[in-house]
Amino acid sequence: MRAFRRHHAQLSAAMTDRASALIDAARQLSDTLAGLRFAAPVSHVYNPLDYAWSIHRSYLQRYGAGSKRVMFLGMNPGPFGMAQTGVPFGEIAAVRDWLGLAGEVGQPAESNPKRPVEGFACTRAEVSGQRLWGLFRARFETPERFFAEHFVANYCPLAFFDQGRNLTPDKLPAHESRPLLAACDEHLRRMVAALQPEWVIGVGAWAEKRAAEALAGQPVRLGRILHPSPASPAANRGWAEAASRQMRELGIWRD
Repeated sequence: MRAFRRHHAQLSAAMTDRASALIDAARQLSDTLAGLRFAAPVSHVYNPLDYAWSIHRSYLQRYGAGSKRVMFLGMNPGPFGMAQTGVPFGEIAAVRDWLGLAGEVGQPAESNPKRPVEGFACTRAEVSGQRLWGLFRARFETPERFFAEHFVANYCPLAFFDQGRNLTPDKLPAHESRPLLAACDEHLRRMVAALQPEWVIGVGAWAEKRAAEALAGQPVRLGRILHPSPASPAANRGWAEAASRQMRELGIWRD
């Protein structure tokens, strides 16, 4: 019995250490990115690791404990998802009702009046998040079953806007993207070191490409699923079925 208790305590401590490593890495990334500046056409930059830190920290603490077999990697926050909740692909209902996370969300350093941060009072739907978390909920039923082997992260935590228009990191000029990508690459390596996944799955081609560059030479397998964005005609023809098929083809999920 003593040996069992000792083993259980050691296991619990190791799981806590992994979550703590994720929290430290996210805090360091946020601090590093705070020093970057972006010129036009970027009008506003939101960093939810800053103004929604308490929610993001809770996400890492609750669901980042333990090693993971699969890590899903998105690009960057959507304006009605992580930009509102601090959770990757963080559509309001999914974060609040399935993940069980809620709380006060602050404001960006400079708010865009066309893209207000309303936190959990936001009434706009983040379709990508609805689709992603909806698939996981349908397949695993509970967050505990999903996060026992899986985790969801974003490569870049910053949301960029050209006035009211959403800009993605791949559209930034090279001299601005270079330090951004270097910081995000290092953060990704720290996440992989903490979670020790067998697979890193890019949600979309760009995330897969960034993972391939950042993790070159590391003992991790890479793959890709279709991005659930409503801007993708393929995603609109049945994203959950397409993503599930891709996961089966990779040999990660088995029905």
